[in-house]
Order: sequence, then structure tokens, then C-alpha cells
Amino acid sequence: MNPKISQKSSFAPTMFYKERMGGLLLHITSLPGKYGIGDIGYEFYKIINFLNKYGMKILQILPLGPTGYGNSPYSSISAFAGNSLLISPDLLREENLLSSKECVPPRFPATSVDFEAVIPFKNELLKTANEKFKEQSGTLLKKRYVKFLTDESFWLDDFALYMSIKDAYNQKEWSKWDIALKKRNSNALKDWERTHKGEIDFYKFSQFIFVEQWAKAKKYANEKNIWIIGDIPLYCAYDSVDVWANSELFHLNEEKELKFVAGVPPDYFSATGQRWGNPIYNWEKIKEQKFGWWVKRIKHLFRFIDALRIDHFRGLESYWQIPAAEPTAIVGTWRSGPGKEFFKALENELGTLAIIAEDLGIVTPEVDNLREITGFPGMRVLQFAFADQGEGGYCKNPYLPHNYEKNTVVYTGTHDNAPTRTWFKNASDDVKNHIYEYINPRIDDICGEMMKLAWASVAHHAIVPLQDLLRLGVESRMNLPGTGERNWEWRFTWDQLTDAHGKEIQRLNRLYCR
Repeated sequence: MNPKISQKSSFAPTMFYKERMGGLLLHITSLPGKYGIGDIGYEFYKIINFLNKYGMKILQILPLGPTGYGNSPYSSISAFAGNSLLISPDLLREENLLSSKECVPPRFPATSVDFEAVIPFKNELLKTANEKFKEQSGTLLKKRYVKFLTDESFWLDDFALYMSIKDAYNQKEWSKWDIALKKRNSNALKDWERTHKGEIDFYKFSQFIFVEQWAKAKKYANEKNIWIIGDIPLYCAYDSVDVWANSELFHLNEEKELKFVAGVPPDYFSATGQRWGNPIYNWEKIKEQKFGWWVKRIKHLFRFIDALRIDHFRGLESYWQIPAAEPTAIVGTWRSGPGKEFFKALENELGTLAIIAEDLGIVTPEVDNLREITGFPGMRVLQFAFADQGEGGYCKNPYLPHNYEKNTVVYTGTHDNAPTRTWFKNASDDVKNHIYEYINPRIDDICGEMMKLAWASVAHHAIVPLQDLLRLGVESRMNLPGTGERNWEWRFTWDQLTDAHGKEIQRLNRLYCR
């Protein structure tokens, strides 16, 4: 295999498929700190030191893009840009782009993110830093910025332009802009660039700073022998620069309105299915272009991570296409995805990739076959392990550890699950009885038992959400699928994470050779 992409990472992708490793699931926004939201400053380095001290080798995070609806990292306004809310004011101060006085924040909640308060506060800090940056000349930072503008222009120019227009239209989605801007009339865009240069430059500066800070953070993590596992939503949001600037790659009509949207059909979880609302890819057009946009997207992302989890992996084998006019996911059709041709194109251009296939839920033999062809590990979640999974009953449940294969990543839970303590409290008697029989008839620490079960399994990688390591309850839930409010807000504090927690994982790593 061509090892092109591995040269960009401190770790060879082949190591990812062979080594037994343990790690932590924790998004950057959940880190402590005085600025109201976790960032890639001092607190990030502190959590890396914690992982390294106690022998953990993985930090898995959620998508890094700028968030859209509901502040969800899975609904981003750009597939290439970084979330400027993650920029560290402390590191800006070190670059003399902010003063100590300017870095004094208001009193933010310590255990949650108040996005309505944080967003304007951090944007003002970035604008102040941008003004000071304009005054610099001849510095190494300035020279790197000039190179950044050239190297990243293939996505940066459209992103900065898009954001400046969106600001002027009070955050309205691009389909509601004036027709000339909506349809990207070249003269209208040139006029806008000329009259809004300052606003456009601000977004370019913000992205530059994000890339600078993240590159240093990732380098530090790698030096501490920590793999960063990133995450990529399969679909783009309709209200995104990607759809606006590359509309031919999606199924839109002549007015650039949605023809079809993504989702999943009705099942035993939902009688009406799930209508996500994301535009469907025009895979025929993407294939004609030799998957060029996707190759650029994946290559760009691997600059920031060492391994990648593909959310909704099954959508690359087949996907549920819903007419945009339908209010639910009941009416739709299954369509074939790009399948192995997609991954062959990535391999030809980028070489071997360290990828995790999110294959949760109802998965067909065709999806399993695609994952086996690619060689990617699948996911197993222990919270799904103790319920009857239909034909074959408990014994055939793929989430039970005795059914694992080595090429697997096992989690006690994910960002979409309730914390394990809450899950166990609310579990049915049948589920609890199965757990008692399978694990321990006298469980007084379900989180500890589930971590032990994960670490003891044959799965190459075992990962625990920080909430489970800390034995937290429902107050720490990161996301409740199907809801649009009060998600993605949880943060921890350093007094919650003790040496005892680290030694617990250290013991599991030693005991089960991770």
C-alpha cells in the first residue's frame, strides 16, 4: 500500500491495527478552563499529560469543525474549517496578540458551556487579536500566515467569503440570500470581496490561528505517545459552505433547493424513522471527478488527527434517500453508495489510513462485507450488549465480548449514550439480570465492571468516556439524539479527575496488556 498519509502522522497506520491500546473519549469543549468552553490551550496539554502518566494511548474527540444548528459538532458549516471557539486566549497572549487585561473573562459556569455567552465573548477576543496581528510585520507568525493563505486557498477563500455573507445576513442560511449571492454570480462575489475585505480577512486569520494552535497541540500529544482519534460526519449540513460552493456534488434542483435528504427508515426504535435533513450526495458526479472533493477532505483532516472514525459508515454502502418534501423518513428508497470504489480512491491518493467504521445499529451483511474488505475495525458498545438482539437471542448479540474479533474498538458508551451509571439505573430487570450473570452477581460499581470487561476483551482498542471513568450520572450526558437543546454542554473540573482514576486505568492496562 502507498504510505503517503502516514508520513503526515507521527504514527504508522499499520500500528493502529496491531497494538492493544486503551484510551479516553473526551471532546475538547468538555475540558475545564476559565473561558467558558474547553480549548486547545493549557488544559489540553494537562489532559495529555494525565493520559501519558497512566499509560493511556488514545484520546478520541468529536468533530473539530465550526458548529451549526444546536451547537452540534455533527452539524458543521464547513467540512474543512476548524472551530474558532476552541482557540486558546492564553496562547494568543503568549503571541502578544492579547493582553492579560483583555484575557479576563466574565464568570462562566464551570461544569457546562453557555454557548450564548461564550460565542460573542470569544469572537470579540479574536477580533482584538486580529487587529493586533495586522500591526505585525516581518514576524515568523506573519510569514507563516502568508504561506497559509496560499496553501489553504482551495477551501479557505470560500469559507471566509461565506462566513462574511452569513454575518451580514444575520446568520440566515445561504438559500435565503439575494439570488446573485445564493447562486454565486461571479460579479456579485467579486463586489462582495472588495467591499467586505476586513470581515473576510478576520475569518482567514481565525482559521490560521486555529491551525497553528492545533498543530502544536497534536505534536505534543504525539510526543507523549498519544494517538488523536478524530471523527467525521458522513453528511454535510445543507446550510454549509460545502453545499453552497459545491452544489453540483449534491442532489439539489435548479434553484439549489433540496431534492432529497438523508435519514434512516422506520425500525423498532422509531415508527417514523429518522429524517436528518442533510442533502444527499450526487455520487455519480463525485465519481466523475474521481472523488476529488472527498480526497481533499480526508487528506486535510488527517493533518489534525492520527486515526479517523467515520460516522454512519453504512451510508457508504447504501443509504436511505427521502424526498425533501416528506415530513418523516417513512417514504424513501435505498440507494447504493460508492462502496469499495470510494475507499480504493482514497487509498490510491492517500495511502494506508487508520480508520474506524461506525457500524452501530442495524447493519446488513453488505455493510459487514465492506468493512471486512477495507480492513477497518468496527465499533462495539457494551451498553448494547445485554439486550435481546432478535434471532439468536442473547448469545448472538454482536456487542457481547465473547463475540468480538480482534479488529474492534470497544466502548462502555459513546457521546450519544447516557452515562453508564444512568443507563444501568434505568435498565430493565431482564437486562440487569443478564449483566449479573455475565459479569458479577453483586455489582456495586457498574462503571468499573464495564471498563474491566472492555479492557479484558480481545478488541484491540478499549475506550471509556470520561463520564464513565468519573462515575457521573445523567447531568453529564453529552447528547440526547433527536433533541436540539441542552446538548454538547457538559464540562468536567480538575477536582473530579484524581490520581485514583488514573491508577485504575493504569492497572487495567497492565493487567490486560494495553
